[in-house]
Amino acid sequence: MDGKTLHERAAARAEELPGAELTHPFGPEWDVFKVRGKVFMLQTGVTGEAIVTLKSDPEESHALRSQYADITPGYHMNKKHWISLHAGGTLEPEVVDELVTESYLQVLEHSVPKSQWPVDPATFGQA
Repeated sequence: MDGKTLHERAAARAEELPGAELTHPFGPEWDVFKVRGKVFMLQTGVTGEAIVTLKSDPEESHALRSQYADITPGYHMNKKHWISLHAGGTLEPEVVDELVTESYLQVLEHSVPKSQWPVDPATFGQA
């Protein structure tokens, strides 16, 4: 994955997103990224492998799990609304970036009052 690990790539993308912050509410072995206090990405290696867990639209998450062997239902999360990415080599860096961004936008739209949005999800990323 372009010389970066799954965790490095996902964290780099998360850190680029407006209002994103890294926290450790579950201890040092869990990186938890939040926007306006709401979780949009978790990453850990507690299972012995790198895992990145992201919010996902239920229909989209089903399609992603069918398409990629390295995407599974969310580890220790609601299996309908969360997916986990596993380091295995089949996920292109651009897919990781896109999924991190989509998770961030999902959390904004569904969990953060509009008056607190650091960006407009409808136009974010458009030139």
